[in-house]
Amino acid sequence: MRFAETWTSCTVATIRDVAPQIREFVLRPDGGVAAFAVGSHINVNLLIGGQPQTRSYSLVGEAGADGYRIAVRLAPDSRGGSRAMWALQAGARLEVSNPCALIELDWRRPAYCLVAGGIGITPIVGIAAALVRRGADVTLHYCVRSRGDAAFLDELTALLGDRLIVHAGDDGKRLDLDATFAALPAEALAVLCGPMRLLEAARRSWNGLGRPASDLRYETFGSSGLLPTEAFRVRILQSGEEIVVAQGESLLHALNAAGHDVMSDCERGECGVCALDVVSVDGQLDHRDVFFSDHQKQENRKMCACVSRAVGTVTVDTLYRRDAA
Repeated sequence: MRFAETWTSCTVATIRDVAPQIREFVLRPDGGVAAFAVGSHINVNLLIGGQPQTRSYSLVGEAGADGYRIAVRLAPDSRGGSRAMWALQAGARLEVSNPCALIELDWRRPAYCLVAGGIGITPIVGIAAALVRRGADVTLHYCVRSRGDAAFLDELTALLGDRLIVHAGDDGKRLDLDATFAALPAEALAVLCGPMRLLEAARRSWNGLGRPASDLRYETFGSSGLLPTEAFRVRILQSGEEIVVAQGESLLHALNAAGHDVMSDCERGECGVCALDVVSVDGQLDHRDVFFSDHQKQENRKMCACVSRAVGTVTVDTLYRRDAA
């Protein structure tokens, strides 16, 4: 289920490559662009494997009349959404949801530290632009494998100048989170978007420095786990039924396709609506959500079906009970 969500038809207005594996799409809604907060995302209806599915993409930049800007990384370990998007051509028709913001910003802080990892730059572009327009003290740390992989680099350089710091792994310029966070003023706000490894490292550093947890705002994406994405098995406690979750499929989709009706909302690992009780694990869980705490993840008693995965077999209680015949 989805709450307070409306859908509109749109046209793919323009397509361009902004990095070797990242493609930008401008989607022009029939009724005009709705106002949105920076850092928002939209959901896009796609046909994947012959079945209608929904994927979520962050909006790039601030609201403009031309349309919604999104950028999609062609990910070999994705669930098929990136391949479906990359197959589109200008003029294609799509259904998109109204924009929704999950990152809340306090615009009154003395300083802002923005951290983006890879495709996580997409919501950060608009946040940086809004902060610059307000005259805020802002620095952006952009972590990429190589400088050539950095999307929107010209746009960000023009916006931020030397306040943009690119950390390219192949140049040995890795981000020192401890030093970066320690140098911030006491009431600074940090905003991060990137893969799970970056998020986990940032949270450990932030908490280790004794900074308020609420001053670290973040967003992640469910395809970024700590373990390789591969097929795994889920066993249903009530019936003993076993379902194979394919490499390009979410646990949520596999359970619903098998008739187990698991409720969901954000499908980004952020709301917890699709959380399942974990009974046992023969292998290892890969928690890819940002809903549960580190302690809860270590306990392995619950998992978010929309993004989290496993290696091996996991037995779950879906709480779903079929009506008696």
